[in-house]
Formats: sequence, structure tokens, C-alpha cells
Amino acid sequence: MRAKTDPAFCDYLLRIGNGQEQVNSANKIEISDSLVIPYTTEKESLDKLFTATYSNLESNLACTDSRVILTKKNDFVDEINDMLIDRFTRKSKTYIGTDEAIEFNSQTQFEDLLHTLNPPGLPLTNYV
Repeated sequence: MRAKTDPAFCDYLLRIGNGQEQVNSANKIEISDSLVIPYTTEKESLDKLFTATYSNLESNLACTDSRVILTKKNDFVDEINDMLIDRFTRKSKTYIGTDEAIEFNSQTQFEDLLHTLNPPGLPLTNYV
């Protein structure tokens, strides 16, 4: 998303992708300090990341439409999502849904499958 409005950043990403960005003596690309949030503690560092990424989250939920935080593990995605949801100041709403097959005879065939699904953007569900 940033590449759309920041030509210098776009060029930087292209140089990395094309193998043209300079590397250090260990053959590693050094990331600019302006792109790094220094690690102090997990909570403090994540708070800084959230503030940098979603600077006005409390007043403008639409800012989440054009910004993302990428991570390499899905379990950390769920943890980050939970932390961000905790920052929402508006009252939450609970929607109740069912997961039944259209044809009753197919219910047992698909019930276990339906209970394993975790669609993106929806909270995890505990089934009883």
C-alpha cells in the first residue's frame, strides 16, 4: 500500500526484489532505521508498531482498510488481531450464526469440517 504513494519506498522494494539492493559483509540487506521499530519488550514494541501503523485507530476504523501488519506465522496473526480488537473503544456486538448443511442428511458428513473452519476476519469460535 505504501508503495502506491511513496516512490522512494517502491524503488527500495524493487531493488530488494531484483537483487540489486546493497548488502553488508555478511551478505545481508540492512534495513533503514526509519523502517525499524526497536525491540524493548513485546508489549511495548507491539504498541509502537500499532501506533505507527494505525495512528488514529480509536477515531477512524477506516484506517484499517488500507494498512496491514504482516507476520510469518498464523498463530501470531490471531494474537495481533486480538490485541488490536482490544484497542477498539466502541461497544462490541455479538452475532449468532449457525453452521448447518442445507440438507439434513448431509449434516453429519460436513459438521466436523464446518467446525474446523476459521474464516479470515472472523473471531475464532468455540463449539460446544
